[in-house]
Amino acid sequence: AQARLHSVQSAIQLYPNSNRECATVKAAWSAVSVNPGSSEPACPTGSSPNPTTPGPSSPNPTTPAPGGTAPNISVANVKAHLQQFQNIATSNGGNRYSGRPGYTASLQYVESKLQAAGYATTRQTCTSCTSGSVNLIAEWRGGDANQVIMFGAHLDGVAAGPGINDNGSGSGMILEVALQLAAANPTMSKKVRFAWWSDEEQGLRGSAFYVNQLPSTERTKIKAYYNFDMVASRNAGYFINNITSTQSAPVKAYYDSIGVQTEENVEGRNRSDDASFTNAGIPASGIAAGASAVKSSTQAQKWGGTAGAAFDSCYHASCDTISNVADTPLDRAADATAYVLWRQAVSGGSSSPNPTTPAPTTPAPTTPAPGGCTGYTNRFSGSLASGGQVYQPNNSYFQTTTTGTHSACLDGPTGADFDLYLQKWNGSAWVNVAQGATPNADETLTYSGTAGYYRYRVHSYSGSGAYTLGYNRPA
Repeated sequence: AQARLHSVQSAIQLYPNSNRECATVKAAWSAVSVNPGSSEPACPTGSSPNPTTPGPSSPNPTTPAPGGTAPNISVANVKAHLQQFQNIATSNGGNRYSGRPGYTASLQYVESKLQAAGYATTRQTCTSCTSGSVNLIAEWRGGDANQVIMFGAHLDGVAAGPGINDNGSGSGMILEVALQLAAANPTMSKKVRFAWWSDEEQGLRGSAFYVNQLPSTERTKIKAYYNFDMVASRNAGYFINNITSTQSAPVKAYYDSIGVQTEENVEGRNRSDDASFTNAGIPASGIAAGASAVKSSTQAQKWGGTAGAAFDSCYHASCDTISNVADTPLDRAADATAYVLWRQAVSGGSSSPNPTTPAPTTPAPTTPAPGGCTGYTNRFSGSLASGGQVYQPNNSYFQTTTTGTHSACLDGPTGADFDLYLQKWNGSAWVNVAQGATPNADETLTYSGTAGYYRYRVHSYSGSGAYTLGYNRPA
């Protein structure tokens, strides 16, 4: 009964304005004869929009239609999961070591979130793992079961500390991606499976057990496995596992699209759970931000940070706490993961703007902030928290009827990393056609484009404060 109560409460917390998810959780418990207790709350009275029903003529940028663009993953949401892992470690001897209470509580937290969102979850007891610890497997509904795309991260940490970067960061990040997939509920072309592994720190035992238990027919169904281990290192690098492989192409494509150079994950080769899949002949890739290896001067010039220092100075140490994570690499890894999932496993078929009823070509502007980006016909201003985003003009779009040049300027807050993207509707999704994505507060871009529907995306990778966007557009 307590498990039912907790999962119902999680459903209400995740979807406070919808009764569908809460009612689904209650029905699932009732189906296995677990009745409600006297303290069980009622489901919300509101209902959520049907994700398979197209909305208005302009796609909602925060809720992708089936087949639409991948959602922007909130780094604040990911960090909320990391804070939960920190709280769990603090309450359980300072760590989340496999087989110990901190690991069990971490697994229960992830499991409850997934079940509330509608995932089918399985606990797999690993007989070769520490104290018979368990892996957690979750599948989303829909998609071709003969074509599986997997995303995984090890949930355990070392005994020395809470293990928030290693590897609460990977675990919390894929959890939030999984929750956003459920919230969007797009039409799936392939089956998506998530995994949280036990005993990685003891020699990849959890993932190896999972792969070894799979019949050969089930192994061949896994078309790609993506691993996420330490994706928030404070002196971060941007590493991709098996970077030249076919399965890594969409990972690299995302980082290329935001102007971030990537390298092969040499330090992590055969040291994390993707090795269990690669060794079994299953294509694997993944993302990492670096562990105890030292950042070179060339890497520091490319990525920023401190040359001659470890990517994570708290690797396997007691200081690997909630303070040992960097927002920018974490945010980029989360968005990259969502991009890969949508590209690999989500089918097309989203709604498109109605060409006979375009949005107003000259929206009423907001009051521009004082400062930069003067001399532009269209000016908008606002304020963003770290990890936030907004679409301009006014969370809508504009139409051009002739070929011509787009030019734009973004004036962001001092010390922040704000980026600017020009997006065009291609008939089924919004795609980036130009960008200013340097690690600075201010950006400019130009683009020569044909007639169509356009919008600007302003995104804070790190830092918060007021911004001004100015742009000129063809007629």
